[in-house]
Amino acid sequence: MSLALTDLLRHPVVQAPMAGGVAVPQLAAAVSEAGGLGFLAAGYKTADGMYQEIKQLRGLTGFPFGVNVFMPQPETPDPAAVGVYAHQLAGEASWYATGLGDPDDGRDDGYDAKLAVLLDNPVPVVSFHFGVPARDVLDALRRAGTFTLATATTPDEARAVQDAGADAVIAQGAEAGGHRGTHRDCPETDCSGIGLLPLVSQVREAVDIPIVAAGGIMHGSQIAAVLAVGASAAQLGTAFLATHESGAHVLHKQALTNPLYTRTEPTRAFSGRPARALVNRFLREHGRYAPAAYPDVHHLTAPLRKAAATAGDPQGMALWAGQGHRMARELPAGQLVEVLAAELTATRTALSAGGTR
Repeated sequence: MSLALTDLLRHPVVQAPMAGGVAVPQLAAAVSEAGGLGFLAAGYKTADGMYQEIKQLRGLTGFPFGVNVFMPQPETPDPAAVGVYAHQLAGEASWYATGLGDPDDGRDDGYDAKLAVLLDNPVPVVSFHFGVPARDVLDALRRAGTFTLATATTPDEARAVQDAGADAVIAQGAEAGGHRGTHRDCPETDCSGIGLLPLVSQVREAVDIPIVAAGGIMHGSQIAAVLAVGASAAQLGTAFLATHESGAHVLHKQALTNPLYTRTEPTRAFSGRPARALVNRFLREHGRYAPAAYPDVHHLTAPLRKAAATAGDPQGMALWAGQGHRMARELPAGQLVEVLAAELTATRTALSAGGTR
């Protein structure tokens, strides 16, 4: 039997599993040690790379932690559009003196190999992004003692998570930074999504399993708000991106509060799937032309993003960020958990006092 969600954390704070080198073992350990739930991101890693990070994290903390896995993606509906986008990016490749990546560099992110590792070496928590696994996968993880979650962006997706047998659902609102965890990328539909508070309320009516609310949460008062409408915990990404232990590039951390970046916007420019980022030159110039082709575009632009970071040019980087990015605090991750918990307590106390007048 896997644990209940409330057994996994002393504070209702979950650190989002930000892929791309942000959610490193040091960050996850600091969050778990402080009473939250730290997460590793298996996305874009090999199965062995994931395993090595799990071993490192276990050496840093004895508290529960999680590992996030990306679901395999279907074939791109229009491969020719990727070639057209590659042609458009030729100027970027010339500017940064690098080649473009191979768009055909894998679609399943090593899914089966990662599941094999997680079943042979069980971890306390596993979450899934970009879809929900088959029931037999979730049942196998439960038998291994692992608590399972999957992201949903609509009530229907939340029902699919529950029907598949997951222990809890992550309700991801439109405010969230990084990739939207939609179960299917539909180019013909609106990608703006549902705001977090109405989404949590709708998901609460749709399912019986616990809800973890995600999307733009930066302060303990916001955690109080999502708990009040039915969530059991809050998942924060951008808030932890700026912490000392985060593996994010220093330019990415600085951009969160840099007045040069006035807003965020969902874009396909860097990966081919809608993902919220700070609006920079690359997003402005290429976002409207990027096809619905994930992970093809992710592989295609990877060398460009790496070269931009090496050159110290944030205008060519994927600066993932939620709508609350201006509230980022440069603190040690453990201290941030404590501050959030104190803010949550203060908000609840204030609300309680107001209700007794």
